[in-house]
Amino acid sequence: MASQAASASPMPEGITDPNYRPPPGHLGNLTVIQQHTLEKLKAELKAEGAFVEERMTDAMLLRFLRARKFDLAKAKAMLLAAEQWRKDFGVEDIVKSFDFKEKAEVDKYYPQYYHKYDKDGRPVYIETLGKIDTTALYKITNKDRLLQHLVWEYEKSLSTRLPACSKAAGHPVETFCTILDLGGVSMTNFYSVKDYVFAAASIGQDRYPETLGKFYIINAPWAFSAVWSVIKPWLDEVTVKKIDILGGGYKDELLKQIPADSLPKQYGGTCECAGGCSLSDAGPWNN
Repeated sequence: MASQAASASPMPEGITDPNYRPPPGHLGNLTVIQQHTLEKLKAELKAEGAFVEERMTDAMLLRFLRARKFDLAKAKAMLLAAEQWRKDFGVEDIVKSFDFKEKAEVDKYYPQYYHKYDKDGRPVYIETLGKIDTTALYKITNKDRLLQHLVWEYEKSLSTRLPACSKAAGHPVETFCTILDLGGVSMTNFYSVKDYVFAAASIGQDRYPETLGKFYIINAPWAFSAVWSVIKPWLDEVTVKKIDILGGGYKDELLKQIPADSLPKQYGGTCECAGGCSLSDAGPWNN
């Protein structure tokens, strides 16, 4: 276990997978400088009264450090901005009392759901943009409630889904495997919901950094390649490597990463949850 022996930090607790090797920049695989930067960030946050004991684990702080390539000042600024956003957005209240009672109705027009896990143990998140009917959707809910629901799901993932997947996998699981289905998306559809989509992407990138593990964009229309060519240069190389753009022939690629019994039948898998996969929240977090 060379990576562990060479690391300036010990391996995280609870590992039962003998083949686990922490990726660079994660607990169990930190350089001396990275470990020092982590300790310094923690010390500065404590000195300023900004350290939140129950949430700011080493793994959580390392997500912000990796997002800013271990630049202490930039990582700290990002983290403090996220903490201020939590207060402004009312995240703690959302966690305690948010009730998305319209979920079953919203699912008819904009399915967004977590469903089991991939071959690396990551929770699979599926979002179907092609079904969006904003006229019907915004009679049931609104952009603010959709964003509150998104944040509620992120918080549940951090507190429940990822720990359950980590236990099942026998090693830390810190990221998600996302499938974004663009089948049937028209420019009219997209523009009608683009404000929500951009706000949701910003929350994911700025407030819950380093949680993207694998990202499949499927049923991508021909015009998407032009859009992608514009977006791609703005993304860092690490992010680009995590994204696969697939057309209609995506099933074999998905099945390389996701077990058939974890993948809904409509996407080439074998899973048919009672009541529908999109409302089941099936996964080890419910065992």
